[in-house]
Amino acid sequence: MKILITGSAGFIGFNLAKKLLELNYQVIGIDNMNDYYEVSMKENRLKILNESNFKFYPKDLEDRKAINTIFKNESPSVVINLAAQAGVRYSLENPHAYIDSNIVGFMNILEACRHSKVNQLIYASSSSVYGANTSLPFSTSDNIDHPLSLYAATKKANELMAHTYSSLYGIPTTGLRFFTVYGPWGRPDMALFKFTKNIIEGKPIDVYNNGEMLRDFTYVDDIVEAISRLIVKPAKANPDWSGKNPDPSSSYAPYKVYNIGNNSPVNLMEFIEAIEEKVGKKAIKNFMPLQAGDVPATYADVEDLYRTIEFRPQTLIKDGVGKFVDWYIDYYKVKL
Repeated sequence: MKILITGSAGFIGFNLAKKLLELNYQVIGIDNMNDYYEVSMKENRLKILNESNFKFYPKDLEDRKAINTIFKNESPSVVINLAAQAGVRYSLENPHAYIDSNIVGFMNILEACRHSKVNQLIYASSSSVYGANTSLPFSTSDNIDHPLSLYAATKKANELMAHTYSSLYGIPTTGLRFFTVYGPWGRPDMALFKFTKNIIEGKPIDVYNNGEMLRDFTYVDDIVEAISRLIVKPAKANPDWSGKNPDPSSSYAPYKVYNIGNNSPVNLMEFIEAIEEKVGKKAIKNFMPLQAGDVPATYADVEDLYRTIEFRPQTLIKDGVGKFVDWYIDYYKVKL
């Protein structure tokens, strides 16, 4: 089976491509290699992928002609769209980047899937879509009409756009609401990376909401395992779906949305303590108020995911943080 992954030089995309290549899938990658963070990290990820049967296109999803040409030449069976402008806080500084990448780019992917008659589309959504919802754990059947950031709004828009294409053209689409993904090869703008770097270097870390934050931290290998299982479980129409009492997570069309989270939220201070213990140094904490666009707690209900693939993320925070710190020390040749 030929699988096309957008964002294949990114954090999750790289880890997923590596896993699928190990499973002997034929993997095609697309990434625009932008400089949102150090391009050298993306290049180093690609070096690892290029050791296998991996074909790569350095293209931007906004380039409609290029995307259409790739789809025409490659005829992928499954498309996994992970390319996006990430980050809640950056959306406050550069909102146009989110419309260009997450809306225009996703539109080009949908149209390419339609005309190439792909078997299914799997795409990244986000736990951010739950926005002002405070009913925990977050369920895919919850209302998500009150996003708190433009990033979240674009991810909700992706889910709506995908449903339209499932309804109009019968394309099976599966949306994945990721919950605070972390692990080796993580982005430098992510909390774990910044905390680890600053603690090692003896610099302060910014701790938002005075540390009163709960996050359903999800180890990247668990995300990758779930996606690899969903490849053979395309979305199907829900025969029990009713327009009188519509379930947002499914449809009369071949459309489905899942949470992928650890189903076990961790206090931010406990997360920091796990880094401190692994590194062997105490953090210098700079306590800050809750930042605009952030939510104080996330917690994933993953029962529908488990029913479909008989798997739920379960990596303990201590183990996952330990693996990240080991990678960081090796990658940057740090001496503690």
